[in-house]
Amino acid sequence: MLKEVVHRSHHLWQCFPRHLHCHDWSPVNSKARSRSGRGSVSWRKPLFCMASYHRDVVLATNAVRLASRLCQTVQRGLLTQETQTKSDKSPVTVADYGSQALVNWSLAREFPPGTFSMVAEEGSEDLRTEAGAPMLERITQLVNDAIASDAALDVAPLSKEDVLEAIDWGNSEGGSNGRHWVLDPIDGTRGFVRGDQYAIALGLLDNGKVVAGVLGCPNLPMGSIANGIPANSSEPVGCLFVASLGAGTTVEPLDGSGEPKRVHVSDVEDTAIATFCESYESAHTMQDLTANIAGTLGVKAPPVRIDSQAKYGAMARGDAVIYLRFPHFGYREKIWDHAAGAIVITEAGGEVFDAAGEPLDFSRGRWLDLDTGIIATNKELKPVVLSAVQKCVKDLKIPAKH
Repeated sequence: MLKEVVHRSHHLWQCFPRHLHCHDWSPVNSKARSRSGRGSVSWRKPLFCMASYHRDVVLATNAVRLASRLCQTVQRGLLTQETQTKSDKSPVTVADYGSQALVNWSLAREFPPGTFSMVAEEGSEDLRTEAGAPMLERITQLVNDAIASDAALDVAPLSKEDVLEAIDWGNSEGGSNGRHWVLDPIDGTRGFVRGDQYAIALGLLDNGKVVAGVLGCPNLPMGSIANGIPANSSEPVGCLFVASLGAGTTVEPLDGSGEPKRVHVSDVEDTAIATFCESYESAHTMQDLTANIAGTLGVKAPPVRIDSQAKYGAMARGDAVIYLRFPHFGYREKIWDHAAGAIVITEAGGEVFDAAGEPLDFSRGRWLDLDTGIIATNKELKPVVLSAVQKCVKDLKIPAKH
């Protein structure tokens, strides 16, 4: 059934007027409600986008918004039985699976059969067992509720097998040839479970290079978090960051209630007044090392610690000047943890690199092959930040490419 839907929707797309194939218009959620009570979709001219990736950006934005609705629903009513534990000790919720199913389904239906490639985190194996049956039931309901919430999606409900198939479309190995989508359905799962920051992170690779990225950050305020996330704030919550190669980065309300605005990384050149951000969890980064680097740079402000690639979005709009990530020995970085965030930074005028000063290489499959850690800052500060990183890493005797 699902394959037929994908083929049928592609045929409909080909029949759609070519001048509306995303070159001039993009769909956004509207506050208007249909008589059924479902949200509707309106169309507006995009702020930017290179023509070659414009359609991809529009589709990615739609997919991330759809998955965000599901994630917000689950986080509001998170139940203990909806959480499993993976071997890497990070929690996997029904929202992980549901988000991946929705993004894969939303994108795959727009491409000819056999041409859609997705590198994603989850597989359906556990859901196909007897023990996973209750979770699969819940996921299927959530997926169909999210689809039904969009009046523009006039499709029959997905079956359990449809959902399993959609999840498993994320089994691509990626690589340096062709176009591959890259998805972390919920980046920052510990933050998600705590009710804090997380992101739906979707990137697009073209011959090994990240060419587009969308970050849905449901809990990130639209206002600055340079001084931390305020407990009580009147600022709207929920951000959508969108970047495309050569076209810049924008941020807009996740719910589509406002216009996109261009953002740029901070232009601070004095490390004494710079701020830096890092992972909230000490298990995710060596905070002693990052503290030493900050001290070497003369950074006086305490770190801004938040979960997920929301850090990349916050930094892209100038909330922090430096991002430091140094996982513990033995950890291998995965491309979905950084693909979308990296282009959000670079298109906002920043740099993302490893301890050797090299840009991240997303062309080698599902893993990042890099030299000790990930750093981001503006172009002006890169030399001094890199020097401090290399000094502190050498002092700690961290092996290269650990």
